[in-house]
Amino acid sequence: MTHAQEYKQKLVSAEEAVKCVKSGDDVEYSHFVAAPTYLDGFLAKRKDELKGVIVNCCTFPGLAQVAVCDPERDHFIYNNWHLSGGDRKLAEQGLCNYIPFLYHEMNDLYERHFEPDVFMVKVCPMDKDGYFNMGTSNSGQMSIAEKSKKIIVEVNNTMPYVYGGYGESIHIDKVDYIVESDNKPLMEVQPVEPNDADKTVANLIVNMLEDGSVIQLGIGGMPNAVGALLATSDLKNLGGHTEMLVDAYMLMIQAGVMNNRDKPFNRGRIPYTFSMGTKALYEWMDHNPMIASFPVGYCNSPYVLAQIDKLVSINNTIEIDLFGQAASESNGYRQITGTGGQFDYHFAAFKSKGGKGILCLRSTFTGKDGVMKSRIVPTLSPGTIVTTPRTVTQYVVTEYGAVNLKGKNTWQRAEALISVAHPDFRDALIKEAEKMKIWVAASKRV
Repeated sequence: MTHAQEYKQKLVSAEEAVKCVKSGDDVEYSHFVAAPTYLDGFLAKRKDELKGVIVNCCTFPGLAQVAVCDPERDHFIYNNWHLSGGDRKLAEQGLCNYIPFLYHEMNDLYERHFEPDVFMVKVCPMDKDGYFNMGTSNSGQMSIAEKSKKIIVEVNNTMPYVYGGYGESIHIDKVDYIVESDNKPLMEVQPVEPNDADKTVANLIVNMLEDGSVIQLGIGGMPNAVGALLATSDLKNLGGHTEMLVDAYMLMIQAGVMNNRDKPFNRGRIPYTFSMGTKALYEWMDHNPMIASFPVGYCNSPYVLAQIDKLVSINNTIEIDLFGQAASESNGYRQITGTGGQFDYHFAAFKSKGGKGILCLRSTFTGKDGVMKSRIVPTLSPGTIVTTPRTVTQYVVTEYGAVNLKGKNTWQRAEALISVAHPDFRDALIKEAEKMKIWVAASKRV
């Protein structure tokens, strides 16, 4: 049988494909902007026929209909490895649960602990050799496919074809059902316009870098501001190795400051495991030999990352306490995003020869009451999740400066962090540090 004949044999409507889901099944969705947004709606329509179906995803683009359609959660129980804006709204309504994990362990988690019944994945059209390329997302998807009893591919013509790496494509032999979707464009994530504080932080970080640095940018406006500034800098021969491929990498390559020539491996290419960005980025990714899609178990492996000299990890954090504990995913017990790869890269950057792990944040924010509050606090509020432990935190950068916490004792950490807090809050932070016995008379007034 030819691949074309097999394709025709396995091609079904979306309504027909989702009939393979049974009550009590574990259904896995593909990740990020490659989530099966078309099939999701058809599965949701089967709500009254099903009971206790577990659906897992990672950063669904928009609102997952299997959660929206079932506010009592009798039919579908929706969970997520990393919350998108839509997932966060669902979580606040009690319609989405977070799954705590280290991102570099995702492949191992599926191989050891999961037996999915159905895997739904958005893909490119089949190539001449019978492969469906998974485009923007690699993540843990091949590990899910290898453990799943049934696989449904949702073909979307707007998905960019991305070279590997490995784990970037699935062969038709492994596919049970093929659904041709409505071909809606992938969700775009526009870069956040930086404010003056973001620009100051970005300048401080760029001044910490050197020629040949290998850059990882995390999710958020501030890392994107750094990438955009790097694209106009005088730095040379930068490299990229990242979990998330964003528009800033495209800008750096187009500007000629990033060529990936000095890396010990994957020279000339940027390994990544998922992408979220603009239509321009997705079009640039298509058949582009300068990028390579890898499973997250490779892209985020601390053992792989530690072998890259001058690895610089740049990630946002929401709040940091005077001990150096960084909270980047929750506000109290309210889950906002997820651990993601922040720990993986920040930990590995210190192991890298010449590497730097950088956490960046604006020193303040305005609360719902209209009052300015400090993001550097004496202690994290109750229920707040620590993303980067104090033992791992290296550089912290605000618009008031950059400090290195590695090797510092508790009073030295407090002194350093207070020095980059907003001036209006420094005296109060010193008083709290004194109460907490992490301030000494010899400490300088900051």
